[in-house]
Amino acid sequence: MEALNGFDYAEFTTRNFGFVSREEQERLRNGAVFVAGVGGMGGACFMALVRAGVGRFAVCDIDVFETSNLNRQVFAFTDTVGQDKAEIACAAARKINPDVQIERLGAEWIGKLDDLAARYSVIVNGADDIAAGVALYRAAKVHGATVIDAYAAPLPSVIVVRPGDPRPEERLGYPTRGKALDALTQDDLAESFLRELEYVLTHSSAASHVDLEVAAAVAAGKAKRMSFAPMVIATGCLMAYEALWLLMGRRSKSDCRGWFFNPFAGRIERPLPWPVATVKGALVRAFMARMMKAAP
Repeated sequence: MEALNGFDYAEFTTRNFGFVSREEQERLRNGAVFVAGVGGMGGACFMALVRAGVGRFAVCDIDVFETSNLNRQVFAFTDTVGQDKAEIACAAARKINPDVQIERLGAEWIGKLDDLAARYSVIVNGADDIAAGVALYRAAKVHGATVIDAYAAPLPSVIVVRPGDPRPEERLGYPTRGKALDALTQDDLAESFLRELEYVLTHSSAASHVDLEVAAAVAAGKAKRMSFAPMVIATGCLMAYEALWLLMGRRSKSDCRGWFFNPFAGRIERPLPWPVATVKGALVRAFMARMMKAAP
């Protein structure tokens, strides 16, 4: 049906055919995704999903755009600095597809996770907050939703956690396990980040592609996380692929352990076999201890 403003969904999505069938495009039009965080990776994922023709979303963010976001966030422009990220992302989405349905949330989204996870079977975790991520994953497990995520890594990555899969806090051994959300401490969250970093360094070549002095300051909590436009946007697009496959009923080979894309070597890096990971993991822990001790 053609909208009053001249927008035509069929014409909008006509270039998709060949990548997707007409039946799959209709599934996307009727599909729904909850995107938690529309800044960096989440914003790139959201934009790709909107342009692919997904018809309904819930989106949330609690931040406003800052000048430092301009280097990587797809909805950040000089005239959006200081403005609400979710509001700007929703407005941009409606400029792409005026018919898109969007449920916009702010800081209240954590308190609505049970409702959101019950209504959205596909969830994209773009929130740069470990406590929020723990809450999101727990709600998704209860309600049988699939979560698409990425590691805090200098290489693009993607993770798909289906309802029966272990949560990251379980798989990576976060100290948050078994604790109520309101009982989590800053030490718990800092240690959880280090567990994720240990996994990244063990199962990828990430350490070979960044300034380790800067990385040490990030790990020690003395500097903000490194972010680079190609890495962030590529990661968001990898996440979008996974969401699209789920909505269309396709099955990808991505799993709860995830994988890394190494653009420097042109290869995919998958989790190491257990015996190799055990040995390398011990070396990584020793390396991280030295690295953090020497952090500026």
